Amino acid sequence: MAEKSLAAVSTDIMKTELREFPIPEIESDAGLLKIEAAGICGSDWRNYRQSKTPRIMGHENIARVAQLGSLAMRNWKLKEGDRIALEEYLPCGQCSFCRSGDFRLCAQTEARGAADTVLRYGSSPIAMDPALWGGYSEFMYMHPHSVIHRVKENVPANHLAMSIPMSNGVQWTLFEAGLKMGQSILIQGPGQQGIAAVMAAKHLGAKLIIVSGLARDAGRLEVARKFGAHVTVDVETEDLVQRVRDITGGEGVDAVLDVAGGPNTLSDALKCVRKSGTVVFAYGGTIANFPATEMNAKRVTLKAARGHSYQAVETAIEMISSGDYPIELMATHQFSLDEVDLAIRSIGGQGLPDAIHVSVIPSRPLGMASK
Repeated sequence: MAEKSLAAVSTDIMKTELREFPIPEIESDAGLLKIEAAGICGSDWRNYRQSKTPRIMGHENIARVAQLGSLAMRNWKLKEGDRIALEEYLPCGQCSFCRSGDFRLCAQTEARGAADTVLRYGSSPIAMDPALWGGYSEFMYMHPHSVIHRVKENVPANHLAMSIPMSNGVQWTLFEAGLKMGQSILIQGPGQQGIAAVMAAKHLGAKLIIVSGLARDAGRLEVARKFGAHVTVDVETEDLVQRVRDITGGEGVDAVLDVAGGPNTLSDALKCVRKSGTVVFAYGGTIANFPATEMNAKRVTLKAARGHSYQAVETAIEMISSGDYPIELMATHQFSLDEVDLAIRSIGGQGLPDAIHVSVIPSRPLGMASK
């Protein structure tokens, strides 16, 4: 067992440096993980531009169990060497949300509040013992409240690292929008989660999948078509609302998933959905000029989406592992630990081009970024 772990620490706004941390003593109910791959989320780009709190980021983690306490071994039914995916949440396990299975709403999982008190993979500061709270590291601490998923041996780690963002697309399409076989959906935004929603809709047997994006999303829209989108729309050259009406004979789609969060995307969504349809939006901020009159007139169900359920992650892992989808088209880049800054910037459009989902591979030789 190594005595230290090399990790990429976000030290300030848009700054990362490599540091070594001692491997902690593992309690009987905890463990230690050796990271195989850590995906970079769009939220990492946002947080990288805002947070000054030193921390090891990375919450889309695929790892092997390196060390396990006796109670942890019994509680998780794991052994050293097992391969797992880890959720970012560290729920308390006792509140009403946890007991009902909705643990992503547990107050303990909040990534908000005082920066030095956040308990969450990829968010907890290095000042909080034992410091190894993120996946941009050779090793990561396995907290007693960790939510785990077993994964297969024959699936590439950087593919499995997409299980968290893909599970959001699964959650929002299957469980929030409630899409059914033979129905239609408009997905606004062809990023990681939007393409995952395409995959989920295809998996369900949707009869019509429309994906919209900007001119700069041309490559992503092409990927969306390869994942099963029937129609893609460049909203900068086409009228999205008119196009949807033309395709659906004026009725609109059964559901709309807005993961773009543009100034007019929710308004367009309400115009594109059919009467008594469902619109799901998955972003924060203030929504200006909200078209409540149109929503009421069409009896539209509007749902705010947040995170994923345990079942959504299981479903995403199953779809990634099935071999039925061209996952490699989304897994565009891999980076070493000393290139975490470049990796995060690539997700934000300021690094290497054409990034959809990128992963940090801690075992990768330093200085080996490639497409």
